[in-house]
Amino acid sequence: MVEAESYTNTELTKITAWARDNKIEFNDDKSTSMLVSRRKRNERKEINVFLNYKLLKQLNTIKYLGIIMDTKFKFREHITYAAEKCTKLIYSLSKSAKIKWGLRHEIPKVIYEAAILPLLLYGAPVWIDAMKYTCNRRKYIRVQRMINLRISKAFRTTSTKALCIVAYTTPILLKTAEAVRIYNLKKCRGGRELGLKNWQHPADEAKTLEADEHTDKLIQVYTDGSKNRKGVGSGVALYIGTDLALQ
Repeated sequence: MVEAESYTNTELTKITAWARDNKIEFNDDKSTSMLVSRRKRNERKEINVFLNYKLLKQLNTIKYLGIIMDTKFKFREHITYAAEKCTKLIYSLSKSAKIKWGLRHEIPKVIYEAAILPLLLYGAPVWIDAMKYTCNRRKYIRVQRMINLRISKAFRTTSTKALCIVAYTTPILLKTAEAVRIYNLKKCRGGRELGLKNWQHPADEAKTLEADEHTDKLIQVYTDGSKNRKGVGSGVALYIGTDLALQ
């Protein structure tokens, strides 16, 4: 992939020299080029890149490590590809997940969490900015709506938000933001991952609002150890003077 404004009769001399010195030969038949530029003004779209004295084919999209990148880095093609692939899986699943017979509603949800959701969220930290466009959000919301109908076996007239509640699934936009958030939390200095046991506890991020009329206050965070499908619950007790406020 080449990032530049314009190239004319450009030969990758450094790469070919390095390959020759290390006794490596690049396959020019499998190599392509792409011009990456975010400038809005009119500019030359064609570039001439040579490898082994052969002109490389210029493309508008390139798939790298499973992510489809375009010349503007908008990732619209990648989102479309992921949505269409998941749609085909859902249609295949629909043959077995019927309303009165077939797979139980737990099975489609397992398939959604184990197969469909990883496909939708793959590489989310890279293309998360593309979700600010309505057309991209609608594609993912449509896919989740389709699988939620199979999980809940509800009527097609049911609203999308209600389907997430009935099917007990997190809205895909929030799930995407959560995946990016978890990725950023795992990253630390030196490029190493931060273990879960070293994550900061949510109680340590609690903020205390100072009140002028009270001077004695106490915040206590407690849990009874009970666990549900969402995780272990907790509560916060806020003491202000002689009053007790529970949140």
